[in-house]
Amino acid sequence: MSIKYTLAAALAALAVWGATSVAAPFEHKGHHKKSHVKIDRQLRNQLSQMRVATAQYATDVEKAKADGYRIITPNMDDMGFHYLNPGIADFDVTKPPILVYGAPNGKHQLVALEWVFPKKPKKPPLKGATYGSFPAACHYDDGTFTPASSEADCKPESNGSPFFFWHPKLVTLHVWIWYPNAHGLYAPMNPLVRPFNGG
Repeated sequence: MSIKYTLAAALAALAVWGATSVAAPFEHKGHHKKSHVKIDRQLRNQLSQMRVATAQYATDVEKAKADGYRIITPNMDDMGFHYLNPGIADFDVTKPPILVYGAPNGKHQLVALEWVFPKKPKKPPLKGATYGSFPAACHYDDGTFTPASSEADCKPESNGSPFFFWHPKLVTLHVWIWYPNAHGLYAPMNPLVRPFNGG
């Protein structure tokens, strides 16, 4: 059995464990409801593909940067640092446009993957998908951002950092495939990464 095959099989098994372990009750927008995602064969395969495809970035943010991911947020509370690859546009489980990193002990660790859409998809790209949102904003090279209703409102630089890009309000889809989330697989926020806030 090859090392490559063994690694892929191990990651696939971890994907199933990780996906099933994060489906837990949570409160959302003031309502108490349970967020249980039934992991069927198709979703299990998709989660496994995500893990295998992004394993190379799990503890290596420099590899992510070398492959085109650029920081677009500071460390956001209960989420993490967001890194965007502007060359990825379509939904592909093996090519997330955004990698989300926590920073335990000051070292970057991949915690979630994220996809964004201009509006809520008519058909969920993943079974049981739930969504968050991100306001229209100007982003700068150092990872800072400023809410802005249009690109015309973006300054050429912010605190000495050049303007990177602007986007309209977005619908977001987080998948906590690399770190458990007591609020659910797709919840935008994760209380379990709270100890890494401000890192």
